[in-house]
Amino acid sequence: MATARTGLRENPGTLRLTTVRLAGQFGDGMFQAALSGAILFNPERETDPLAIAGGFAALLLPYSMIGPYAGALLDRWDRRKVLLVANILRAVLIGVTAVGLLAGIRNTSLLLLALSVIGTSRFIGAGVSAALPKVLSQRWLVTMNSVLATVASGCAILGAGIGFGVIGLIGAGDFASAMAVFGATAGSIIGAITTYGFRPRALGPEHGDDPDQSRNTVRAIAAGLRSGATAAWRSREVTTALIGIGAHRIVFGADTLLMVLVLRRGDGTGVGKDIARFSAAITTTGLGMLVAAVVAPFLIPRLGRPRTVVAGLVLATIVQLTLVTPITIATGDAERWAGVALLCAAFLLGLAGQTIKLTGDAAMQINIDDAHRGQVFALQDTVFNITYVLALAGTALWIPADGRSPAVVITAAGMYCCGIIVIAINSRRDC
Repeated sequence: MATARTGLRENPGTLRLTTVRLAGQFGDGMFQAALSGAILFNPERETDPLAIAGGFAALLLPYSMIGPYAGALLDRWDRRKVLLVANILRAVLIGVTAVGLLAGIRNTSLLLLALSVIGTSRFIGAGVSAALPKVLSQRWLVTMNSVLATVASGCAILGAGIGFGVIGLIGAGDFASAMAVFGATAGSIIGAITTYGFRPRALGPEHGDDPDQSRNTVRAIAAGLRSGATAAWRSREVTTALIGIGAHRIVFGADTLLMVLVLRRGDGTGVGKDIARFSAAITTTGLGMLVAAVVAPFLIPRLGRPRTVVAGLVLATIVQLTLVTPITIATGDAERWAGVALLCAAFLLGLAGQTIKLTGDAAMQINIDDAHRGQVFALQDTVFNITYVLALAGTALWIPADGRSPAVVITAAGMYCCGIIVIAINSRRDC
């Protein structure tokens, strides 16, 4: 923490950009908790495995398809202006979602509104990550990424806890979820006010607005996917990180659906208990992410970025096979202990996944030039979302409603192994 304080003193703009990120994380945590209460554990809205997967697809896939193109905007337009407008837009959309819940809108309309909110949040997250090297010297990037991830994860957990707390206090249903959703606007409002304090162009990109740039913006957006992918491909370390992130998100998607189905076992009358257990699982995963933020700065310099990614995948494979499998086969009293093992797995998978993510952030901020950084971070978001949703959808097609499917867990562990193999192949290619 002393190192972080020194970095903040030497780079004063970092504190303001950090506030934008933390406020957004708090709001996102609260918003997503409210959505979980509204859709997954709401007795007024019945959902089966395919409906849950469909909901995640509606929330994440559309932005994932346009993300690389939108990422070009982060490398063409003033990032300060983009973050300011996006935070204001997100606050408005969250407010509309809250009103929609109070009006009892259907799941389809609710998901479309939530899609807009989460898509905007992803765009803001990519913008903040792309802007960080403009307010922080390179020697502080790895350390500050980890510190910021620690605090940001804590803010997301706090937001989720407050969101679940509101639902638990008022009672499961649309009204309680609407109140929790409305509270999430605070993060966007704080983010907008803080972003306004930056000077124009302080967050990059370096070039100014000119007629040629404006005329070429549409062409730049259209070329965003190719440009971002090309920039990432030229760096083995960035490509390795993207492979690791993709492999982990595939497994995390399968495990997310498994966890929801496991937590809903029973007669359906204990909604409050189900929400409390879901909140505990999210909190445990978040704690693992917090620990990763402390561990990553020690691992990355000693192992190097590629080996750190592989170490995360190896740990996750072991956890998947030993701690996740029991919940799919246990019955009776053994099921309670399998639930404890699942919480331990959530912690360790959060640790492994966040370590891989932090390694990727450092690689992209150090190895990618400012002209392409926004596109590459947007590409990372695409990998992050699409692999997660595809895993959810694929798992929903063959997992039973009670989550009792060891084959899902074993197949997911195999995906980690495939990721390790692909990374080994990637390490031998010429750049």
